[in-house]
Amino acid sequence: MTNKLKIRKGDRVKVITGRSKGKVGDVLRVLPVEQRVVVSGVNVIKRHTKPSRTEAGGIIEREASIHVSNVALLDPKSDKPTKVGFKFLEDGRKVRFARASGETIDR
Repeated sequence: MTNKLKIRKGDRVKVITGRSKGKVGDVLRVLPVEQRVVVSGVNVIKRHTKPSRTEAGGIIEREASIHVSNVALLDPKSDKPTKVGFKFLEDGRKVRFARASGETIDR
């Protein structure tokens, strides 16, 4: 059973709760089974890695996942957080739209 999320890779989102509240970034990865997303520049952790034959060891900073309920999609028109809805176009395509402005999000 897959969980359908309203946020996709490449979307611009804003963190609405948690340690990184107020930060804005692009979605790098979506993990639908865990209902989490990885956002650039948000929830940055430090990872201590051992050196291997291919890469040097040390402290590496990378983004950890954040729960999808803690982020909100930014409205393409007003650049403010908005809820996401679905609607069908005249040609039969199902697209996402911003509930605040009615602007279509999908191309």
